[in-house]
Amino acid sequence: MLKHYYADLHIHIGSDEEKRPVKITGSKSLTLSRILQESSRRKGLDLIGVVDCHVPAVQKEIATLLEKGQAIELEHGGIRFESVTLLLGVELELYDQNCDGPIHVLCFLPYLKTIRKFTEWLSDRMTNIHLSSQRVYVEAHDLQKKVKQLGGLFIPAHVFTPFKSLYGKGVKKTLKQVFLPDLIDAIELGLSSDTKMAEKILELNKYTFLSNSDAHSFIKIAREYQKIQMKTCNFTEFSLALKEIEGRGVTANYGMHPKLGKYYQSVCKNCGQTTFEGKLCLHCGKRAKINGVAERIAQLSSPIPTTRKRPPYYYHAPLDYIHGLGRKTYEKLLDHFGTEMAILHEVDLEDISELVGDRIAQQLLKIRSGKIGIKTGGGGHYGKIIE
Repeated sequence: MLKHYYADLHIHIGSDEEKRPVKITGSKSLTLSRILQESSRRKGLDLIGVVDCHVPAVQKEIATLLEKGQAIELEHGGIRFESVTLLLGVELELYDQNCDGPIHVLCFLPYLKTIRKFTEWLSDRMTNIHLSSQRVYVEAHDLQKKVKQLGGLFIPAHVFTPFKSLYGKGVKKTLKQVFLPDLIDAIELGLSSDTKMAEKILELNKYTFLSNSDAHSFIKIAREYQKIQMKTCNFTEFSLALKEIEGRGVTANYGMHPKLGKYYQSVCKNCGQTTFEGKLCLHCGKRAKINGVAERIAQLSSPIPTTRKRPPYYYHAPLDYIHGLGRKTYEKLLDHFGTEMAILHEVDLEDISELVGDRIAQQLLKIRSGKIGIKTGGGGHYGKIIE
Protein backbone atom coordinates (compact mmCIF):
# COMPACT_ATOMS: atom_id res chain seq x y z
CA MET A 1 0.00 0.00 0.00
CA LEU A 2 1.33 3.42 -0.99
CA LYS A 3 1.22 6.34 1.44
CA HIS A 4 1.95 10.05 1.20
CA TYR A 5 4.92 11.64 2.95
CA TYR A 6 6.00 15.28 3.27
CA ALA A 7 9.67 15.86 2.42
CA ASP A 8 12.15 18.75 2.53
CA LEU A 9 15.50 17.55 1.20
CA HIS A 10 17.81 20.56 1.51
CA ILE A 11 18.47 21.61 5.13
CA HIS A 12 21.75 22.96 6.47
CA ILE A 13 23.50 22.49 9.81
CA GLY A 14 24.83 25.69 11.38
CA SER A 15 27.06 24.16 14.07
CA ASP A 16 28.15 20.76 15.34
CA GLU A 17 27.70 19.53 18.93
CA GLU A 18 30.88 21.31 20.01
CA LYS A 19 29.53 24.62 18.62
CA ARG A 20 32.03 24.63 15.78
CA PRO A 21 30.67 26.07 12.52
CA VAL A 22 29.48 23.76 9.75
CA LYS A 23 27.50 26.02 7.40
CA ILE A 24 29.01 29.47 7.95
CA THR A 25 25.82 31.29 6.93
CA GLY A 26 23.57 28.96 8.95
CA SER A 27 22.07 29.68 12.35
CA LYS A 28 24.42 28.52 15.10
CA SER A 29 21.51 26.81 16.85
CA LEU A 30 20.94 24.53 13.84
CA THR A 31 22.55 21.33 15.08
CA LEU A 32 21.65 17.96 13.61
CA SER A 33 19.74 16.81 16.70
CA ARG A 34 17.72 20.01 16.88
CA ILE A 35 16.89 19.82 13.16
CA LEU A 36 15.59 16.28 13.67
CA GLN A 37 13.50 17.36 16.66
CA GLU A 38 12.10 20.41 14.86
CA SER A 39 11.24 18.43 11.73
CA SER A 40 9.53 15.63 13.62
CA ARG A 41 7.75 17.51 16.41
CA ARG A 42 6.90 20.92 14.95
CA LYS A 43 7.22 20.94 11.18
CA GLY A 44 5.41 17.63 10.65
CA LEU A 45 7.84 16.42 7.99
CA ASP A 46 8.27 12.72 7.29
CA LEU A 47 11.51 12.85 5.28
CA ILE A 48 14.36 15.34 5.44
CA GLY A 49 17.67 15.69 3.66
CA VAL A 50 20.45 17.26 5.71
CA VAL A 51 23.16 18.25 3.27
CA ASP A 52 26.19 18.61 5.55
CA CYS A 53 26.58 14.94 6.51
CA HIS A 54 30.06 14.65 4.99
CA VAL A 55 31.41 16.55 8.02
CA PRO A 56 33.11 14.12 10.45
CA ALA A 57 31.63 15.83 13.52
CA VAL A 58 28.13 15.42 12.08
CA GLN A 59 28.80 11.74 11.44
CA LYS A 60 29.96 11.42 15.04
CA GLU A 61 26.68 12.92 16.25
CA ILE A 62 24.70 10.48 14.10
CA ALA A 63 26.71 7.58 15.52
CA THR A 64 26.00 8.81 19.06
CA LEU A 65 22.25 8.95 18.37
CA LEU A 66 22.41 5.39 17.05
CA GLU A 67 24.46 4.13 20.02
CA LYS A 68 22.04 5.69 22.53
CA GLY A 69 19.05 4.17 20.75
CA GLN A 70 17.59 7.61 19.98
CA ALA A 71 17.71 6.80 16.26
CA ILE A 72 17.97 3.67 14.15
CA GLU A 73 19.61 3.02 10.80
CA LEU A 74 17.07 1.57 8.37
CA GLU A 75 17.75 -1.61 6.43
CA HIS A 76 16.92 0.12 3.15
CA GLY A 77 18.80 3.31 3.90
CA GLY A 78 18.24 6.42 5.96
CA ILE A 79 18.18 7.15 9.69
CA ARG A 80 14.85 7.08 11.56
CA PHE A 81 14.45 9.58 14.42
CA GLU A 82 11.02 9.60 16.06
CA SER A 83 8.59 10.15 13.16
CA VAL A 84 11.09 11.54 10.64
CA THR A 85 13.57 9.80 8.33
CA LEU A 86 16.93 11.47 7.67
CA LEU A 87 18.64 11.15 4.30
CA LEU A 88 22.41 11.64 4.55
CA GLY A 89 23.24 14.39 2.08
CA VAL A 90 26.11 16.59 0.94
CA GLU A 91 26.01 19.91 -0.91
CA LEU A 92 29.13 20.56 -2.97
CA GLU A 93 30.34 23.51 -5.01
CA LEU A 94 31.67 21.85 -8.14
CA TYR A 95 34.54 23.26 -10.15
CA ASP A 96 35.08 21.37 -13.41
CA GLN A 97 37.13 22.47 -16.42
CA ASN A 98 33.96 22.29 -18.53
CA CYS A 99 32.00 24.64 -16.23
CA ASP A 100 31.57 28.31 -17.08
CA GLY A 101 31.05 28.89 -13.37
CA PRO A 102 30.63 26.96 -10.10
CA ILE A 103 27.68 24.56 -9.79
CA HIS A 104 26.06 23.44 -6.54
CA VAL A 105 25.01 19.78 -6.43
CA LEU A 106 23.36 17.52 -3.85
CA CYS A 107 24.56 13.97 -3.23
CA PHE A 108 22.65 11.54 -1.01
CA LEU A 109 24.11 8.32 0.37
CA PRO A 110 22.10 5.47 1.93
CA TYR A 111 24.11 4.54 5.05
CA LEU A 112 26.49 6.02 7.59
CA LYS A 113 29.26 3.73 6.32
CA THR A 114 28.79 4.96 2.73
CA ILE A 115 28.76 8.64 3.67
CA ARG A 116 32.00 7.99 5.58
CA LYS A 117 33.54 6.45 2.46
CA PHE A 118 32.41 9.50 0.50
CA THR A 119 34.06 11.75 3.09
CA GLU A 120 37.33 9.86 2.66
CA TRP A 121 37.14 10.35 -1.10
CA LEU A 122 36.24 14.05 -0.79
CA SER A 123 39.01 14.78 1.71
CA ASP A 124 41.65 14.67 -1.03
CA ARG A 125 39.59 16.94 -3.27
CA MET A 126 38.44 19.63 -0.81
CA THR A 127 40.30 22.22 1.22
CA ASN A 128 38.20 21.84 4.39
CA ILE A 129 36.10 18.71 4.90
CA HIS A 130 34.72 20.19 8.15
CA LEU A 131 32.65 22.92 6.45
CA SER A 132 29.56 22.80 4.23
CA SER A 133 29.15 23.64 0.53
CA GLN A 134 32.90 23.71 -0.01
CA ARG A 135 34.62 23.81 -3.37
CA VAL A 136 35.40 20.39 -4.77
CA TYR A 137 37.96 20.17 -7.56
CA VAL A 138 37.03 17.10 -9.56
CA GLU A 139 35.69 16.17 -12.98
CA ALA A 140 31.89 16.22 -12.82
CA HIS A 141 31.69 12.79 -14.47
CA ASP A 142 34.03 11.35 -11.83
CA LEU A 143 31.90 12.83 -9.04
CA GLN A 144 28.72 11.38 -10.53
CA LYS A 145 30.32 7.95 -10.97
CA LYS A 146 31.65 7.95 -7.40
CA VAL A 147 28.20 8.75 -6.01
CA LYS A 148 26.71 5.91 -8.07
CA GLN A 149 29.47 3.51 -7.02
CA LEU A 150 28.44 4.14 -3.41
CA GLY A 151 24.77 3.56 -4.21
CA GLY A 152 23.89 7.24 -3.97
CA LEU A 153 21.72 9.85 -5.68
CA PHE A 154 22.99 12.87 -7.63
CA ILE A 155 20.84 16.02 -7.92
CA PRO A 156 21.87 19.45 -9.27
CA ALA A 157 20.78 22.07 -6.72
CA HIS A 158 18.68 25.26 -7.20
CA VAL A 159 19.48 25.01 -10.89
CA PHE A 160 18.54 28.57 -11.96
CA THR A 161 20.12 30.66 -9.19
CA PRO A 162 22.23 33.33 -10.98
CA PHE A 163 25.63 32.69 -9.40
CA LYS A 164 26.30 29.10 -8.35
CA SER A 165 24.04 26.76 -10.24
CA LEU A 166 23.73 24.63 -13.35
CA TYR A 167 21.91 27.09 -15.61
CA GLY A 168 22.57 30.26 -13.63
CA LYS A 169 26.25 30.31 -14.53
CA GLY A 170 27.50 26.75 -14.91
CA VAL A 171 26.58 26.06 -18.54
CA LYS A 172 25.65 28.15 -21.55
CA LYS A 173 22.84 25.98 -22.95
CA THR A 174 22.87 22.33 -21.94
CA LEU A 175 23.66 20.24 -18.86
CA LYS A 176 25.54 17.86 -21.18
CA GLN A 177 28.32 20.46 -21.19
CA VAL A 178 29.21 19.23 -17.69
CA PHE A 179 27.17 16.21 -16.60
CA LEU A 180 26.32 12.71 -17.75
CA PRO A 181 22.52 13.01 -18.13
CA ASP A 182 21.81 9.38 -17.20
CA LEU A 183 23.57 9.79 -13.85
CA ILE A 184 21.28 12.63 -12.72
CA ASP A 185 18.42 11.43 -10.49
CA ALA A 186 16.34 14.61 -10.15
CA ILE A 187 16.41 18.39 -10.51
CA GLU A 188 16.01 20.84 -7.63
CA LEU A 189 14.16 23.93 -8.88
CA GLY A 190 15.04 26.60 -6.32
CA LEU A 191 12.98 29.42 -4.83
CA SER A 192 12.59 31.63 -7.91
CA SER A 193 11.14 29.00 -10.25
CA ASP A 194 8.31 26.49 -10.47
CA THR A 195 7.25 23.53 -12.59
CA LYS A 196 5.61 25.58 -15.34
CA MET A 197 8.80 27.56 -15.81
CA ALA A 198 11.26 24.67 -15.66
CA GLU A 199 9.32 22.30 -17.91
CA LYS A 200 9.91 24.70 -20.81
CA ILE A 201 13.48 23.36 -20.93
CA LEU A 202 13.22 20.23 -23.03
CA GLU A 203 16.28 18.39 -21.65
CA LEU A 204 14.70 18.42 -18.17
CA ASN A 205 11.71 16.43 -19.41
CA LYS A 206 13.10 13.12 -18.10
CA TYR A 207 13.70 14.23 -14.51
CA THR A 208 11.55 14.51 -11.40
CA PHE A 209 11.40 18.08 -10.05
CA LEU A 210 12.07 18.72 -6.36
CA SER A 211 11.16 21.82 -4.38
CA ASN A 212 13.24 22.19 -1.19
CA SER A 213 13.82 24.92 1.36
CA ASP A 214 17.63 25.30 1.38
CA ALA A 215 17.03 26.22 5.02
CA HIS A 216 19.70 28.07 6.99
CA SER A 217 17.44 28.63 10.03
CA PHE A 218 14.64 26.79 11.83
CA ILE A 219 11.88 29.03 10.51
CA LYS A 220 12.92 28.35 6.91
CA ILE A 221 12.65 24.57 7.17
CA ALA A 222 9.76 23.47 4.89
CA ARG A 223 9.31 26.84 3.22
CA GLU A 224 9.40 24.60 0.12
CA TYR A 225 8.74 20.86 0.13
CA GLN A 226 6.95 18.07 -1.70
CA LYS A 227 4.48 15.28 -1.08
CA ILE A 228 5.86 11.90 -2.12
CA GLN A 229 3.96 8.64 -2.58
CA MET A 230 5.93 5.60 -1.38
CA LYS A 231 5.39 2.30 0.42
CA THR A 232 7.39 3.50 3.39
CA CYS A 233 9.88 6.23 4.23
CA ASN A 234 13.48 5.19 3.50
CA PHE A 235 16.30 5.81 1.03
CA THR A 236 15.40 2.99 -1.37
CA GLU A 237 11.74 3.99 -1.56
CA PHE A 238 12.75 7.60 -2.22
CA SER A 239 15.05 6.42 -5.02
CA LEU A 240 12.17 4.45 -6.58
CA ALA A 241 9.88 7.46 -6.23
CA LEU A 242 12.28 9.63 -8.23
CA LYS A 243 12.03 7.05 -11.04
CA GLU A 244 8.23 6.76 -10.61
CA ILE A 245 8.38 2.98 -10.16
CA GLU A 246 5.06 1.13 -9.61
CA GLY A 247 2.99 4.15 -8.62
CA ARG A 248 5.62 5.83 -6.49
CA GLY A 249 6.52 9.43 -7.18
CA VAL A 250 6.24 13.08 -6.21
CA THR A 251 2.50 13.81 -6.19
CA ALA A 252 2.66 17.52 -5.37
CA ASN A 253 5.24 20.28 -5.07
CA TYR A 254 4.71 23.10 -2.59
CA GLY A 255 6.81 26.16 -3.20
CA MET A 256 6.89 29.87 -2.66
CA HIS A 257 5.51 31.72 -5.66
CA PRO A 258 8.54 32.32 -7.91
CA LYS A 259 7.99 36.07 -7.63
CA LEU A 260 8.72 35.79 -3.89
CA GLY A 261 12.20 34.44 -4.67
CA LYS A 262 15.35 36.55 -4.45
CA TYR A 263 16.23 36.22 -8.12
CA TYR A 264 12.96 36.09 -10.06
CA GLN A 265 13.40 39.29 -12.08
CA SER A 266 16.51 40.89 -13.51
CA VAL A 267 17.71 43.81 -11.40
CA CYS A 268 20.46 46.41 -11.66
CA LYS A 269 22.82 45.84 -8.74
CA ASN A 270 23.77 49.52 -8.86
CA CYS A 271 20.37 51.20 -8.62
CA GLY A 272 17.84 48.39 -8.15
CA GLN A 273 15.78 49.18 -11.25
CA THR A 274 14.46 46.54 -13.65
CA THR A 275 14.55 48.03 -17.15
CA PHE A 276 17.43 47.09 -19.46
CA GLU A 277 18.62 47.17 -23.01
CA GLY A 278 20.80 44.09 -23.17
CA LYS A 279 22.95 44.38 -20.03
CA LEU A 280 22.70 48.18 -19.90
CA CYS A 281 20.46 49.60 -17.16
CA LEU A 282 18.19 52.21 -18.71
CA HIS A 283 17.83 54.00 -15.39
CA CYS A 284 21.46 54.59 -14.30
CA GLY A 285 23.27 53.74 -17.53
CA LYS A 286 25.60 51.18 -15.95
CA ARG A 287 26.23 47.56 -16.96
CA ALA A 288 25.36 46.07 -13.60
CA LYS A 289 22.65 43.56 -14.42
CA ILE A 290 21.89 40.60 -12.15
CA ASN A 291 20.11 38.20 -14.48
CA GLY A 292 16.75 36.99 -13.22
CA VAL A 293 15.56 33.40 -13.29
CA ALA A 294 12.54 34.23 -15.46
CA GLU A 295 14.76 35.79 -18.12
CA ARG A 296 17.27 32.94 -18.02
CA ILE A 297 14.57 30.31 -18.46
CA ALA A 298 13.14 32.27 -21.38
CA GLN A 299 16.58 32.08 -23.03
CA LEU A 300 16.69 28.29 -22.59
CA SER A 301 13.07 27.52 -23.42
CA SER A 302 12.16 25.16 -26.23
CA PRO A 303 9.22 25.76 -28.60
CA ILE A 304 8.50 22.02 -28.36
CA PRO A 305 5.94 21.38 -25.59
CA THR A 306 6.74 18.92 -22.81
CA THR A 307 5.30 15.42 -23.07
CA ARG A 308 5.65 14.57 -19.38
CA LYS A 309 2.64 14.72 -17.08
CA ARG A 310 3.79 16.41 -13.90
CA PRO A 311 2.23 16.71 -10.45
CA PRO A 312 0.59 20.00 -9.44
CA TYR A 313 2.76 22.78 -8.09
CA TYR A 314 0.96 24.59 -5.27
CA TYR A 315 2.01 28.13 -4.49
CA HIS A 316 2.82 28.24 -0.84
CA ALA A 317 3.96 30.86 1.61
CA PRO A 318 5.65 29.92 4.90
CA LEU A 319 3.90 30.87 8.12
CA ASP A 320 6.49 33.56 8.84
CA TYR A 321 5.29 35.45 5.74
CA ILE A 322 1.85 35.98 7.30
CA HIS A 323 1.27 39.53 8.50
CA GLY A 324 0.51 39.69 12.20
CA LEU A 325 1.80 36.19 12.95
CA GLY A 326 4.54 36.76 15.48
CA ARG A 327 6.40 34.25 17.61
CA LYS A 328 3.70 34.04 20.32
CA THR A 329 0.92 33.45 17.79
CA TYR A 330 3.06 30.89 15.97
CA GLU A 331 3.66 28.97 19.20
CA LYS A 332 -0.05 29.19 20.05
CA LEU A 333 -0.97 27.62 16.70
CA LEU A 334 1.55 24.82 17.19
CA ASP A 335 0.36 24.16 20.75
CA HIS A 336 -3.22 23.71 19.51
CA PHE A 337 -2.77 22.04 16.12
CA GLY A 338 0.52 20.16 16.38
CA THR A 339 2.65 20.88 13.31
CA GLU A 340 3.09 23.36 10.48
CA MET A 341 1.96 20.74 7.94
CA ALA A 342 -1.33 20.39 9.84
CA ILE A 343 -1.84 24.17 10.00
CA LEU A 344 -1.05 24.69 6.33
CA HIS A 345 -3.04 21.76 4.94
CA GLU A 346 -5.45 20.14 7.35
CA VAL A 347 -6.85 22.34 10.14
CA ASP A 348 -10.26 23.91 9.52
CA LEU A 349 -9.84 27.64 8.93
CA GLU A 350 -12.78 28.38 11.24
CA ASP A 351 -10.83 26.76 14.07
CA ILE A 352 -7.80 28.89 13.23
CA SER A 353 -9.97 32.02 13.11
CA GLU A 354 -11.44 31.24 16.53
CA LEU A 355 -7.97 30.78 17.99
CA VAL A 356 -5.94 33.63 16.48
CA GLY A 357 -8.37 35.81 14.56
CA ASP A 358 -9.86 36.18 11.09
CA ARG A 359 -6.98 38.22 9.64
CA ILE A 360 -4.55 35.31 9.92
CA ALA A 361 -7.18 32.77 8.84
CA GLN A 362 -7.94 34.77 5.69
CA GLN A 363 -4.25 34.94 4.80
CA LEU A 364 -4.01 31.17 5.23
CA LEU A 365 -7.02 30.81 2.93
CA LYS A 366 -5.18 32.81 0.27
CA ILE A 367 -2.06 30.69 0.74
CA ARG A 368 -4.02 27.46 0.40
CA SER A 369 -5.76 28.71 -2.74
CA GLY A 370 -2.60 30.27 -4.23
CA LYS A 371 -4.29 33.69 -4.43
CA ILE A 372 -1.70 35.87 -2.75
CA GLY A 373 -0.69 39.36 -3.79
CA ILE A 374 3.04 39.73 -4.37
CA LYS A 375 5.66 42.42 -4.66
CA THR A 376 8.20 40.77 -6.99
CA GLY A 377 11.67 39.91 -5.74
CA GLY A 378 15.01 40.09 -7.55
CA GLY A 379 18.67 41.02 -7.29
CA GLY A 380 19.11 39.18 -3.99
CA HIS A 381 16.00 40.61 -2.29
CA TYR A 382 12.99 38.47 -1.50
CA GLY A 383 9.56 39.44 -2.72
CA LYS A 384 6.80 40.30 -0.26
CA ILE A 385 3.20 39.24 0.28
CA ILE A 386 0.70 42.05 -0.12
CA GLU A 387 -2.47 41.67 1.96
